[in-house]
Amino acid sequence: MEPAAAPEADTLVAREAGGRRAGRSASSSWSGSLILASLTGAFGSSFLYGYNLSVVNAPAVYIKKFYNETWERRYGFSVDESTLTLLWSVTVSIFAIGGLVGAIIVTPIVKFFGRKCTLLLNNVFAVTAAILMSLSQLAGSFEMLILGRIIMGVDAGISLSALPMYLSEISPKEIRGSLGQVTAIFICVGVFMGQVLGLPEIFGTESRWPFLFGVIVVPALVQIVILPFLPESPRYLLLEKHNTSKAEKAFQTFLGKEDVSQEVEEVLAESRVQRNTKLVSVLQLLRTRAVRWQVITVVVTMGCYQLCGLNAIWYYTNNIFSEAGINSKTIPYVTLSTGAVETLAAVSSGLVIERLGRRPLLIGGFGLMIVFFAVLTVSLTLQNNVTWLPYLSIFCILAIIASFCIGPGGIPFVLTGEFFQQSQRPAAFMVAGTVNWLCNFAVGLLFPFIQSGLQNYCFLVFAAICFAGATYLFFVLPETKNKTLGEISHAFAKRNKVSLEMQEMNHYPEERKSSAEQESNFTSSVDNGETKHAIV
Repeated sequence: MEPAAAPEADTLVAREAGGRRAGRSASSSWSGSLILASLTGAFGSSFLYGYNLSVVNAPAVYIKKFYNETWERRYGFSVDESTLTLLWSVTVSIFAIGGLVGAIIVTPIVKFFGRKCTLLLNNVFAVTAAILMSLSQLAGSFEMLILGRIIMGVDAGISLSALPMYLSEISPKEIRGSLGQVTAIFICVGVFMGQVLGLPEIFGTESRWPFLFGVIVVPALVQIVILPFLPESPRYLLLEKHNTSKAEKAFQTFLGKEDVSQEVEEVLAESRVQRNTKLVSVLQLLRTRAVRWQVITVVVTMGCYQLCGLNAIWYYTNNIFSEAGINSKTIPYVTLSTGAVETLAAVSSGLVIERLGRRPLLIGGFGLMIVFFAVLTVSLTLQNNVTWLPYLSIFCILAIIASFCIGPGGIPFVLTGEFFQQSQRPAAFMVAGTVNWLCNFAVGLLFPFIQSGLQNYCFLVFAAICFAGATYLFFVLPETKNKTLGEISHAFAKRNKVSLEMQEMNHYPEERKSSAEQESNFTSSVDNGETKHAIV
């Protein structure tokens, strides 16, 4: 391996210099096809996840009434309060169970069908769920609504893994963070649209609430119409399907230029160094010493993403607005400010992530949440004694939401796509998705007990979680901005206690081809005319 060390070192230096030049002209990396692919993919995927998080809040009273009427029509008596509460809790929380199922099954799906086709096929779940939920009142079946929620959860579980994977593989490294933030931005937009459409003037009434669920088909149909005309992930085509010509065309489409030989060579160089493009299972990933701390970091960031207390903020919002003297009929309109702040913060993060980096936004976001959680706890405790403190509580709510969205709300998805090689990425997203949905379910299950036991002091629990997450990331997380996979792996090599050579070789020798065989295959593919440009 020593003869190859010097050329690889030269290549690394050249890439670093190229990276600096590229950083100065990152705006040129945004081609029309790249923008269209990211917007279309996110609109039919992460937008629907955010939308389904908030859409059940506005019509909750009417849905419970529908449950009671259906029960009475079937059994001749009204449902008791505890059973109604249980049915409603199941309706809300079963979305997370579906999400966990989706996160578990996504790995073989993206391997067999590819990233783009997975997003397209996932719309079957969205359309099916929309039909079931929107027709549940007409059919007089609350089971249809509950079934639709779990199917919609499966859609969300698949999309929150497949979409970041697709975006990370089609974007140039100079704008990888900004493009990755599209996932978080559309989650926020989806939450905001769920709030808007739930207003009484639109669909937030007893007769029109089923339309809130019927609207789900619109993003799904938009994605079905547009996405087929855009290419598959070029990395998937090159490394997993071994189709050099299609991969080259995909690079040309997404990068907006004819000569993509450098990009093709970078991906092939990654393949030759890693010598393994066979799909890695979750168990194999967890056993791989060379990515041990990357996996731990993904678990920590995804866990903190759900456990940092944003769900508690949504729970408290109406009560805090009411304490501030806002009329109950006006609160739904004031609540729109939370969705607007969330969206603006996520967009701002996407604009500055390539300038500031992942580390400052992620650690800084958690740090600000700690401060505002502490202030909110004091404010809620003393607000009955000081007339202006409820307004400080409102400010803290908006500040916590903004702090979450500038970093913790989107960067975990970006990091999962950046930490792992092609063969490990599906398994890594499965781990991330599983942690995400398990923590989501845990928060929904445990928060009422935490809130009941600690009252206003429950926010100190979330402040402690944010502190633990920020401390871990401060000592462990390297900056990944504008870095190649090799450079990121190098940053983790010492902590993983492996040399770079060991890290490159630590990928199941029985499953990989020899270097000579790969070089032979690559030369053969060039000779067969699969590659149009000379690759040097």
